[in-house]
Amino acid sequence: MHRTTQGLAIGLALALGAAALTVTPVQAQPIDTARIAAGSPNDWLTYHGAYNGWNYSGLDQINSATVKDLSVAWLHVPGRSTRGLQSVPLVADGVLYYTGSYSRVFALNGATGAVIWSYFPELDDMLVARQTHSPYNRGVALGQGKVFVGTVDGRLIALDMKTGKVAWDTKLQDSQKLTVGFTGAPLYAKGVVVIGSQGGEWPGRGPIYGVDAETGKVKWTFLTVAGTEDAKKTWGNDSWRTGGGGGWMPGTYDSESNTLYWGTANPAPLYDWSGADWKTSGARPGDNLYTSSVLGLDPDTGNLKFYHQELPHDAWDFDSAVGEFVLLDRDGQKYVVHPNKGGHIFVYDRNLKVKNVYPIVSNINFVKSINPQTGELVGRRDFSAGKQAEPLCPAIDGGISWNSGSYNPRTGLYYKIGNEWCISLEVTKTTPVTEPAAQLNIGADFKLVAPPNGEIYGHLSARDPITGSVILSRRWQACCRPAATWCSCRTVEASYMPTMRSPAGSSGTTAMASATRAGS
Repeated sequence: MHRTTQGLAIGLALALGAAALTVTPVQAQPIDTARIAAGSPNDWLTYHGAYNGWNYSGLDQINSATVKDLSVAWLHVPGRSTRGLQSVPLVADGVLYYTGSYSRVFALNGATGAVIWSYFPELDDMLVARQTHSPYNRGVALGQGKVFVGTVDGRLIALDMKTGKVAWDTKLQDSQKLTVGFTGAPLYAKGVVVIGSQGGEWPGRGPIYGVDAETGKVKWTFLTVAGTEDAKKTWGNDSWRTGGGGGWMPGTYDSESNTLYWGTANPAPLYDWSGADWKTSGARPGDNLYTSSVLGLDPDTGNLKFYHQELPHDAWDFDSAVGEFVLLDRDGQKYVVHPNKGGHIFVYDRNLKVKNVYPIVSNINFVKSINPQTGELVGRRDFSAGKQAEPLCPAIDGGISWNSGSYNPRTGLYYKIGNEWCISLEVTKTTPVTEPAAQLNIGADFKLVAPPNGEIYGHLSARDPITGSVILSRRWQACCRPAATWCSCRTVEASYMPTMRSPAGSSGTTAMASATRAGS
């Protein structure tokens, strides 16, 4: 471990004139469940801003009229940024907390960018070199005077918010054996820090951990692969032993129902060769619970309260672990809006009963449709071994990925990026490798290709989050094309529906992230 109070001189801070630089760190207020749930325009206390998952800021100084006046206020370079910065910074009382690659943590003065402290955990470089989804890190959690970070070598670490000193360091899983660790941000709620393991294409059982925020002791563990005896029955031939799963992005917490919502990753191997007989044959016969599912867990015990498996026997790597749960109240109903990597948005009640399902991208051929009343997959496309005649759409990267959308309460619209792309696919039979250490188990060779009816492109849509009705859409040409040696982006099409409520005239900021490579 290396901890210092002097750093290398995130990313980038932008200022709108000198007035934006007058904010300085103030006396820290306790960060607890109530404060995170309430949210604040001056803070960003959890991965999605607040437990409601809106990814929305009510600050309005930067808007469509003033954005042209932004300039660089300060710059912080974390160093050794292998695979780039993927962290969502948190802000509390004028201090910005963010992570770089190799699970490094920085606390900066939000007004000046001055380093208050930094923390570099000691890592095994040989282990990191063996990992495929590494060494990036996507953020921290805050609570009880601590900053919590998961590491790529399977630890959860608590740091003192003021000094960066280690409060506790808990080893949660044997990454030397399992190869995977943690890249997603933890979630703090009710004195518990929750974090999900990487998994998916790795032959493990994808645990989600609940850890006491004060002591670092593990309170509970939920296995996303065969986590109950009933779930174990959905894995034929003992395939649960190497089933993959995991929960690599943070979920959220609903204080009204005392429910932790979490999405889970795909099973292993990614691509099965069972064909239509997937219930009884192939690499992992059965529904493969609780992979590619959304879970409602009790945060105190980790017990499963309810769930919905979005993709039974996921044979396409379109898991549910992207971590976005948008909690909405409308017309006396309480909803949970959750995107699935396959390009569909699922709308649930708070007990995860399906209320609606709608597509957010056009190029989908792994199913013909999904029943909007029940969530049942209609017209599945299951593969046999060998080269597939038609591309699989969307691509393995997903119709949507882990970069979150945003709900703007002023417009009532949900803003979300979608990607139109496919892959050519050759499914190959594999055998899980767990000794001497776990190895990747994909089950196919693939290559990015354009959709059958046109080019690769992305788009931003603004829509009713419950019905899926599109109010605004804007299309971008692909930045990088298959076999391209250069990249460029440009807007090629914009469309507006007659009923559009223009966000340009509203205050508040919709926080968006650009499309990026999917991965746990």
